[in-house]
Amino acid sequence: MKFVILWSDAFVFILISLAALLFIQTLSKPRLRKKWGAIFTRPLNLIAALILLVYCTVGTLDTLHFQSPNGVISLLDKIMEPLSVQSEKSYSTPFAIFSFSKEAITQPNGTVIRDYPRLAYGGAHLTSPSERSSDLVSRFIQISLKSIIIWLAFSVIFIILGCLKHHLSWEVFFGAILKGKTRFPWRTFLCSVGVLCFIVVSIGDLISHYHILGTSQVGEDVLYISLKSIRTGLIIGTVTTLITLPFAILFGIMAGYFRGWIDDIIQYIYTTLSSIPAVLLIAAAVLTLQVVMTRHNEWFTSFSERSDARLLALCAILGVTSWTTLCRLLRGETLKICEMDFVQAARSLGVDHFGIIFNHLLPNVLHIILITIAIDFSGLVLAEAVLSYVGVGVDPATYSWGTMINSARLEMARMPVVWWNLSAAFIFMFTLVLAANIFADAIRDAFDPRAQYHLGAL
Repeated sequence: MKFVILWSDAFVFILISLAALLFIQTLSKPRLRKKWGAIFTRPLNLIAALILLVYCTVGTLDTLHFQSPNGVISLLDKIMEPLSVQSEKSYSTPFAIFSFSKEAITQPNGTVIRDYPRLAYGGAHLTSPSERSSDLVSRFIQISLKSIIIWLAFSVIFIILGCLKHHLSWEVFFGAILKGKTRFPWRTFLCSVGVLCFIVVSIGDLISHYHILGTSQVGEDVLYISLKSIRTGLIIGTVTTLITLPFAILFGIMAGYFRGWIDDIIQYIYTTLSSIPAVLLIAAAVLTLQVVMTRHNEWFTSFSERSDARLLALCAILGVTSWTTLCRLLRGETLKICEMDFVQAARSLGVDHFGIIFNHLLPNVLHIILITIAIDFSGLVLAEAVLSYVGVGVDPATYSWGTMINSARLEMARMPVVWWNLSAAFIFMFTLVLAANIFADAIRDAFDPRAQYHLGAL
C-alpha cells in the first residue's frame, strides 16, 4: 500500500497538529482547562461537540489517501467499499429494490414491456420483492440488539472509570447519573453514544444490502456522496480560516496599535475589499483560475490532484476576501486596549512594540479570534454550498453538498420528484452548521470576559 498525500491532506494534518498542541496547552494550564471544561458541563454543548467529533472523524478518514489499482482512494472509500465500487443505472428511492424510472425490459418469451427493473445491488439478496419488509424488520431487530450490547459495554467501562475517579460506589454513581445530578452530563453523554452506536451499526449492516438514502442520477449511493462531502465542507471551513487569520490578526492589531498612516492604509484596503460584492469577486477569481488550469493541464498528473488544487484555490480565494470582518473587530478592540493603564505603563517602562503586541495585546484579543473562528466556520460551509450552486465552487468531480444541491435543481422539477438527494445534503449540512453554531455560542460564553461579567452579575 502506497500512501498519497495531497496538498489539502497536508493542510488537514497541520490543523490536526495545531489541535493537538491546543489540547496539550489546555491540559497544562488550569485556567484554560477550567474554561474548556465548563463548555462541556451543559448537555446541549456536549451533544454539539460529539456531532463535530463525528464529522471530523469521517473527514479525517477521507483524508488518508493511498494508491490503488483504481486510482487514488481514501480510507473512507475502503471502509465504505460496497458503496464506492458499486453503482446502479440511475435513480432509486431509499431502501428501494426497483429503479425509480421505467425501462424497456425483455421478457423470457421475447416480449418487451416497460416496467421498473430490479436494482443490481439494492435488495439483490432477496429472492422476491415481497420479502423486503420482513427482511428490514429482522435486520433492524438485529441492529438494535447489537447496538444495545455495544452501548452497554461502553457504558459499563465509563461508569467504572467514573467510580474510580470520584471514589464512589457504582450504586451511588449510577444513581447520580440517572437523576442527572453529576457535574458532567453523563446521562446526556451515554444517551448520545447510544444513538451514535445505533447509527454506525445500522450503516455497517445495511450498506451491503440496501441504498439507505437512495441513489443519484448516475446511480451513486447518496449516503456515500454525503459522507464524502463532509471532508470538503470541513476543509472549506478550517483551511479558509487558517488562511484568513494571518491577514486579520496582523493588519487588525497593526492598525489599532500604530495608527497614523499605517491605520489609514489598512482601513483603505479592507474598506475597498468590503465594498466589492463578495460573490462577484470570488466568481471572477474562480473563473480566472479555471482558465489557467485548463491551459496548463500538464501541472496535474491525475484528476484527484486537479480537483484538490481547485479546492485549495477556492479556500485561498475565500480566505483573501473574508478577513476584513475580523480585522475590523481586532482594530477596534486594539484601539480600546491601547488606552488602558497596563499598556501605557509598558510603554513608559520602555517595552518595545513587539513585546507589547505579543505580551499585552494579543492575549487580550484572543477571545475575539476564537469566537470569530467558530462563528465564521458555519458561514464558510454555507458559502461553499452557495458558490457550488451558482457554478463557481469546487470542481464538479469533487463531492460536496453544494454540487448535490446544484444537481437537485432539475431533480425537483421532475414528476415524480426526486427528493432524497436534496434532503440528504440539507440534513448533513444543517446538522454540521447547527452543531458549529451551538459550539460557537459555548466558546463565546466561556472565553468572552464581558459575557462572563454579565453572567456573574445575574
